[in-house]
Amino acid sequence: MSHKGSAIPVAYLKGVGPSRAELLVSELGIRRVDQLFSLFPIRYIDRSRFYKAMELQPNSSDIQMIGQITSLKTVKQKKRERLVARFEDTTGSIELVWFKGAKWIKENIKIGKPYVAFGKLNFYNGNFSMAHPELELLSLFESRNRSSIQAIYPSTEKLQARGVSNKVINSIIENLFREYYVKIQETLSNEILDKNNLLSKKEAMLNIHFPKSQELLTRAEYRLKFEELFFVQLQLLNKKVNEHQKIKGFKFDKIDNYFHEFYNNCLKFELTNAQKKVIKEIRKDLGSGIHMNRLLQGDVGSGKTIVAVISMLIALDNGFQATLIAPTEILANQHYIAIKELLGEIGVSVALLTGSVKTKERRIIHENLEKGDLHILVGTHAILEDKVRFSNLGLSIIDEQHRFGVEQRSKMWLKNTKPPHVLVMTATPIPRTLAMSLYGDLDISVIDELPPGRKEVKTVHRYDKNRLRVFKFMKDEIAKGRQVYVVYPLIEESEAMDYKDLMDGYESISREFPIPSYQISIVHGKMKPADKDYEMQRFIEGKTDIMVATTVIEVGVNVPNASIMVVESSERFGLSQLHQLRGRVGRGADQSFCILMSSFKLSAEAKTRIETMVQTTDGFEIAEVDLKLRGPGNLMGKQQSGVLYLKVADLVKDNHILSIARQEAIDLLKEDSDLSLTKHQNIKNTFDKITQKSNLWSHIS
Repeated sequence: MSHKGSAIPVAYLKGVGPSRAELLVSELGIRRVDQLFSLFPIRYIDRSRFYKAMELQPNSSDIQMIGQITSLKTVKQKKRERLVARFEDTTGSIELVWFKGAKWIKENIKIGKPYVAFGKLNFYNGNFSMAHPELELLSLFESRNRSSIQAIYPSTEKLQARGVSNKVINSIIENLFREYYVKIQETLSNEILDKNNLLSKKEAMLNIHFPKSQELLTRAEYRLKFEELFFVQLQLLNKKVNEHQKIKGFKFDKIDNYFHEFYNNCLKFELTNAQKKVIKEIRKDLGSGIHMNRLLQGDVGSGKTIVAVISMLIALDNGFQATLIAPTEILANQHYIAIKELLGEIGVSVALLTGSVKTKERRIIHENLEKGDLHILVGTHAILEDKVRFSNLGLSIIDEQHRFGVEQRSKMWLKNTKPPHVLVMTATPIPRTLAMSLYGDLDISVIDELPPGRKEVKTVHRYDKNRLRVFKFMKDEIAKGRQVYVVYPLIEESEAMDYKDLMDGYESISREFPIPSYQISIVHGKMKPADKDYEMQRFIEGKTDIMVATTVIEVGVNVPNASIMVVESSERFGLSQLHQLRGRVGRGADQSFCILMSSFKLSAEAKTRIETMVQTTDGFEIAEVDLKLRGPGNLMGKQQSGVLYLKVADLVKDNHILSIARQEAIDLLKEDSDLSLTKHQNIKNTFDKITQKSNLWSHIS
């Protein structure tokens, strides 16, 4: 639609007016005329067929008939009355019934005139009836230029109650097309339309609202999905091109002492091919003079920390500092210990900065950091505070970045005159379709193999009635010197219920595993941080056999000796959570087990989740199933789901369209990076309009 036409308030459209306009804003978020074009139908009813009274079957489908109303009567009931009409055609008759609006219907119905009646068929006591049918004089029905496939639009209870029915919305949209159809403007180039055999924008909009046939409806949906995904990809890829052109990165062209000494003297094992491939990709970025913005995906235990350490050493070899930020103190502590152990005695100074660090110690860290005496700073978002100043920060690594907001991440940029290279790590595998849409502006590296010697965790599903067998198995493993996690779900709305579940479980485990034969740790959200850390530490040091916990241990607890993960009420966990929990075991050389406990009452979705966990340990496979079950918005949480507010496309079902649209966007930017060619004018106009409206793609990934 042209820019002038787009800003007209919806109240000015025929059939709307001020009170309906208010409803459209509050209920559907539609303020302007152009937004009505994008009120896409949620389903369609095929009204190409008319039924005769003698053909009717006793099912509950929507049907339409042509006939005459031959009589009208009011039937008294206990609390209210109903209006009943006899509707006849040449083969028989049915009843039409109204419980509301009888006065208006009585005054307006024309007895003996041919009508089209449409509605849901009811069958009771051998008679057919239709309650609150859509009624239209046959002459009027035939005069309308309407499709036999009828659109059903999104609605709410309030719209229905205030008389804004589907029929009303339909006629509003008919008026919209009468007035503004000519102003709909093409958004894609002729080249893309021809190559992909796409309908024009006008044809697609007409056929999504008033389909001429099933085939044209399918083509209209495809065209609009393609367009939507194409512009999402164009925004992401354009941002990437801009960053590469505008934001120059530090050039790390030396591989020197730190790197070589670590590789030759500290690395106790052979890197996997996947790790080598990823390190090569990172080295190429760091040496190119372009600002690195890379997402590193790797399943739990795939060896991302080694990749992070090697990347930091490249920064150090080029005279720069590096930092690693984790979302929790436990995880930051763990990274700090792991990095210290890996680096041994090669003369790299590493410090830990979290909320728990005392003021005196903090002051020393700040001073050493500013002087450049401190090479690597590991910590939580405490690192993002303004008083933390680096002498020369060259590389910033963010772990589990979906837990950090955009403003928090942007603070890393302000610590330097030039932004540091960014490596984002996640152990939550992101399905390819989602990665292309959420992180299309990032380069993506994947570690898709586990280090040699790692045994796959065996996963089984057990019902509550098998609990005694599970206890026996736990005892056998503890007798071999192993440790066990028992995890209870955390439902944020019901802290009391969580706590009760956990304490009930703790009591039954204490009875089954009595002191002094067994030692048990317990960790939950109501404990003070110091108590939590004390209990964690006891388990890490092997002083306790069983850790009973809520999901606080989901990310980052590393106890190689723990070989069993028992997940209680596993039907109440999401797939990615179950996968993360399972990743807590299988970190040592022993065979590990994950036991998913559940009640007998399982929803179809819970069954699918548990079966998926039993069948595969591949995080990417699990993420694909999760995406199908939950949809992209829920998968990424509140921070990211706004990015994926798609009106017609569906990332799961339409991933083949996404791939084609992304490739078209890549080809377009290769040929014409600033969209200055005349043949791309439509695309440029649309792109400019979208990027003005939505400041979704900030410069921080």
